[in-house]
Amino acid sequence: MRMRICLTAGVSLVAVMVLSGCADVAPPRNDSAPGAASETPGTPGPVDLVGQGTVLQRENEPPQFCLGSVAESYPPQCTGPVLRGWNWSAVDQFESASGVTWGAYAVQGTWDGSEFTTTGNPIPLSLYDAMPFVDPRLAGGRMGDGDEEQLREIQTELHASATPDVLDSRTSDGYLIVTVPFDDGAIQERLDQQYGQNLILVQSALRPAP
Repeated sequence: MRMRICLTAGVSLVAVMVLSGCADVAPPRNDSAPGAASETPGTPGPVDLVGQGTVLQRENEPPQFCLGSVAESYPPQCTGPVLRGWNWSAVDQFESASGVTWGAYAVQGTWDGSEFTTTGNPIPLSLYDAMPFVDPRLAGGRMGDGDEEQLREIQTELHASATPDVLDSRTSDGYLIVTVPFDDGAIQERLDQQYGQNLILVQSALRPAP
């Protein structure tokens, strides 16, 4: 489920699409049943989380929740964790083309470390009033200890690594800010031990539901 967003300077990023519109063709059927959240270390268990992204389903495959970048093709292309309990007939503002159905939503559910299970009614992003997120660790003009060359070396290593699953990263004010699907603190602790304190800030794409 890896989607890469590369270095922040001098490289064009693939735009994240916020897509809308209703389909004129029948969406693919999804028979996947909601699954219970596991007790896997590094996951929040049954706590409800909310994420914003593109839900995409290819014909004869389960839907995916793309929390990272989306390629601006038609139909779009992206990958993400399997989305359990999804029902296209219960949502608006999606499109279908060439065996692919997709739309952009805020989705509430539970995360077991690899799959996301819906627990609420998805809201199209065009109608979603998201609360602004300000990382309290960056309050008060706090600065990290990294220099640009050091942080970019770490950035390259993390994007080439199998773990953690990095959705996005950027350098800012002496930090490498890394976005992953969800971190309960275990990923931050591991990266601090590997690279040192006050260099990396790990942020979650899935955040506690309001």
